[in-house]
Amino acid sequence: MKATSTQQEILLMTGTSFANRQSEDKSGNDKSKNLSQRERLEEACWNGLLKEMLPEVFKEVDKEKELYLWHIKEASSFIELELAEFPEEKDSHLSLDPYVFLPVQFYS
Repeated sequence: MKATSTQQEILLMTGTSFANRQSEDKSGNDKSKNLSQRERLEEACWNGLLKEMLPEVFKEVDKEKELYLWHIKEASSFIELELAEFPEEKDSHLSLDPYVFLPVQFYS
């Protein structure tokens, strides 16, 4: 019997006031000043600020299962964050990513 795991996808829309506000550099790091808004937002996610940026998303997550950020995928108007207990292929039928579920929908 296959063990069940918890996976979570989050889409962060780029070019929005939320993304701009979250990507502002609070540390005063000179290196971050040369990065684009999207790159600063990705850096904030990799640096563990995701729970601080979106606390309401993590309220209902099972406390016994720690989710880790495994992958950030860039798209034209959003970045997709893939969180899971361990890296595993996601089910395309349940994905939030329109580039994943739309081709599947055409087959149905």
